[in-house]
Amino acid sequence: MSEPDAGSQVATEPLVAVTGLTKSYRVSVTPHVVVDHVDLTVARGEFLAVMGPSGSGKSTLLHLIAGLEPPDSGRVVVAGKDLTAMSERDRTLFRREQIGFVFQFFNLVPNLTAAENIALPLRIAGERSAHFDRISDLMRDLNLRNLQGHRPEEISGGEQQRVAIGRALLMQPAVVVADEPTGNLDYTTGREVLDLLFNRCVAGQTVILATHDARAAAYADRVVVMQDGKLVETINLGRRPDHNAAPLIARLAQLGL
Repeated sequence: MSEPDAGSQVATEPLVAVTGLTKSYRVSVTPHVVVDHVDLTVARGEFLAVMGPSGSGKSTLLHLIAGLEPPDSGRVVVAGKDLTAMSERDRTLFRREQIGFVFQFFNLVPNLTAAENIALPLRIAGERSAHFDRISDLMRDLNLRNLQGHRPEEISGGEQQRVAIGRALLMQPAVVVADEPTGNLDYTTGREVLDLLFNRCVAGQTVILATHDARAAAYADRVVVMQDGKLVETINLGRRPDHNAAPLIARLAQLGL
């Protein structure tokens, strides 16, 4: 099922381990299985892309991994902690420290400035001074220093997404989970966002990205493909700074995906 690795390898220490994960929703009176007995491990420092068409279950899988909602069955272990065994409060606290989530539609607070949106995790945690130097560093790294006093409606979609990434990175989480972060962006702006995520991975953070776009998935070290709630294929790409999508597109065509 796998292609030979085409670049240097990431560490093999598992950071995320998903076992027998299942999630269904009721449509009228009939349960609709969205994630169907998924097993998956993600190494520390790995960039993993989850591909699949709309409705394949990839976004739900990311929400389950991030602890945003509980599964019907199965386990999610992140950094040695079983999220499925935690209380809702403990899961929220763990997620705040260890998991950064980047939403497709940004989910910024409209009446807060860019800097205040990035600082939101600190507000929620009740920390009024600690780590605030990180905000300035993130604003610089994300090329947002000139926009720190602007509200979301005053900046572009790409700038809003960079603010959302800054918010996800503020607490220096072990894993960054990004659900279609380029889905509402033009190609050039989308590449800037992907470059940011790739650089975080190079710096040692783990990135899990859901996308339907092979050009975005080509940033990953490994691609897993979902169909009808199941993982149906794994494609190992290796760490490739050029992010050339042609080999991945060709492989997906061979598989009829």
